[in-house]
Amino acid sequence: MGHSVETRPARVTFHAERQDTASEGWRHLLMLIEEAAADGRTVFKPFVELSAEERRQIVTLPPTIATLTKVEHLVLYGTNLVRIPPEIGAMASLEVFEPYTSHRLHWYPYELTRCTRLRDSTVSTRALYGNFKHRPPFPSLRPLTTATEADFRQLDPGVWGADRVNACSVCGEPVDSELHQAWISLGVATDVLPLLVNACSAACLAAIPPGHSGYVKTPHHGGTDLAQPRARGI
Repeated sequence: MGHSVETRPARVTFHAERQDTASEGWRHLLMLIEEAAADGRTVFKPFVELSAEERRQIVTLPPTIATLTKVEHLVLYGTNLVRIPPEIGAMASLEVFEPYTSHRLHWYPYELTRCTRLRDSTVSTRALYGNFKHRPPFPSLRPLTTATEADFRQLDPGVWGADRVNACSVCGEPVDSELHQAWISLGVATDVLPLLVNACSAACLAAIPPGHSGYVKTPHHGGTDLAQPRARGI
């Protein structure tokens, strides 16, 4: 996406990689999550237990992170991740979130706001869409997609930012007939994060709180034409 005006491309798109669920790294990660859920540990650093090759194979986390309800501190330092699944919202005990130097994470799921105990975060600011230092553009979203236009259980992550959308980011109800996508930048723990909303209706989009001070105030669909506040680059 470029970390400055000089390196910025004319168009920004989602990372399109799909997770290879047959890889050794994926199977190892599933095992580590199962072990962490079983022993109720409060600190989870899965990538330190993977080999370098296994780490390169992981581009997203498994939905089974929803079972990590006792984890208070999640460390995703220096990974190859390109997206975090919405199931992170089920990590009810999460207090500290550290995806620092995972430079391919340019955005986060809106469901992260469900982690109401989250108080501390460490992210690589320059890697974020719309960050205050350089204001890189957001990928353009389709405002409305109907079930006749796409199978919400089998999506192209390069277009929608996910390979599936099961539930509404806002109300949690199934997304069956319509998918409404939007961006909003909100304060989450100690950072302002660009959040991707997958909503089931226009009403749910309307329920999203205003954007953080100094960011676009309303839910938007991204794209290079989006007017953002002036950058405060250093």
